[in-house]
Amino acid sequence: MNMLVNTLDHRWISLTLRQAWITAMAAPKVSLSTLPPEPVIPSKKPFKVELVGGKRYSWCTCGHSKKQPFCDGAHKTKAQGLMPLRFIPEKDCTVWLCGCKYTNSPPYCDGTHKQDFIVSAPLHEQTDS
Repeated sequence: MNMLVNTLDHRWISLTLRQAWITAMAAPKVSLSTLPPEPVIPSKKPFKVELVGGKRYSWCTCGHSKKQPFCDGAHKTKAQGLMPLRFIPEKDCTVWLCGCKYTNSPPYCDGTHKQDFIVSAPLHEQTDS
């Protein structure tokens, strides 16, 4: 009896695993990455902007905004997973906001746009869609 149960268990497990494998092989390919999409590069130079102290700003992190360097909501359809960086300057000031979207001190430019991977990368061209 014990031998019969082991054989049946083995066949059930084998068929169950084989069915899962066949289903997985027939399923469409899906990206399982939980990482957000990479931003596009709208500019290889920073944007000089006048900021008002105490006012909230939303810096575009995806690169798709038509109101660079600020967010216009384009990430909702073109770069789901990326959100704007909201910040409030303490006082009125003139700053350089990153245009390449790869700065290590967002939203401010740190010179990353001078590195080879940005210099050699294509610029993202805005479309009407």
